[in-house]
Amino acid sequence: MWDLPTRLFHWALVASVVALVVSGQIGGNAIDWHAKLGVAVAALLLFRLVWGLVGGRWSRFTSFIYSPLTTLRYLRGQSTPHAEVGHNPLGALSVFALLAVLLVQVGSGLIIDDEIAFVGPLNAWAPAEWVSWASNWHRESGKLLLIGLVVLHVAAIAFHAHVKRHNLVKPMFTGDKALPVGTPASRDDIVTRGLALLLLAACAVAGVWLWQLGYANAM
Repeated sequence: MWDLPTRLFHWALVASVVALVVSGQIGGNAIDWHAKLGVAVAALLLFRLVWGLVGGRWSRFTSFIYSPLTTLRYLRGQSTPHAEVGHNPLGALSVFALLAVLLVQVGSGLIIDDEIAFVGPLNAWAPAEWVSWASNWHRESGKLLLIGLVVLHVAAIAFHAHVKRHNLVKPMFTGDKALPVGTPASRDDIVTRGLALLLLAACAVAGVWLWQLGYANAM
C-alpha cells in the first residue's frame, strides 16, 4: 500500500522532529544541531510535497483529499472502503495539519534571530517585523502547536489500535495492508524508487545550499 519512499520519509521525519524538539529544549551547543536538523526537515518536506504529486497512488495528496460531506459521513460511521485504504478523512486532516505547521515552523526558523547564538539563513532578506514574529512563533506558539498535533496523532493511532483494532503502524513499516479485493496498488518498483532517490538528492542539495547561505551570512 505505502511505497518505500513514503515509508522512509515518514520515519525520517519522525526521528528528525523528535530530535528537533529535544535539541530545542536543551539549547546551548545543541542549537547548532537543531539548526542542521531544521534544514534536513525542510528538505524532507520539500520532497514530500513533490512526492505527493508524483508518488505512489496512495501517497498522492489526491488520494486523501476528502470533501466536508465525506468527512461528516465518516464521523457518523458511514465510511466507504476507499476511506480505509490510506488515510481516512480524520487522518488526512491530521497529515495536512502537521505538514502545514511544520512548513510554518521551518519557514520561521529560516529567518529567526534568537539574539544569542543563531540567525536563520534567510534572515538578511526578511523585514524586521517578520523576523520578530517568526522568532516568537518558532520558540513559543509554533512549538506548542506542533507538539500538540504530534500528541493527537499518536493518540489517534493508539485509539485505532486498541479500540477499532486497526494497526496503522505496521503498514508504515512493511507497506502491506489487508485491503478489499480490487483495490489498486501503489506503484513501487525500481523506476519509482530511482525517481524518489533523485528527487531526495535534489532536495538535499537545496538544503545544503540553505545551510551554506546561512554560514556565508554569518561571516
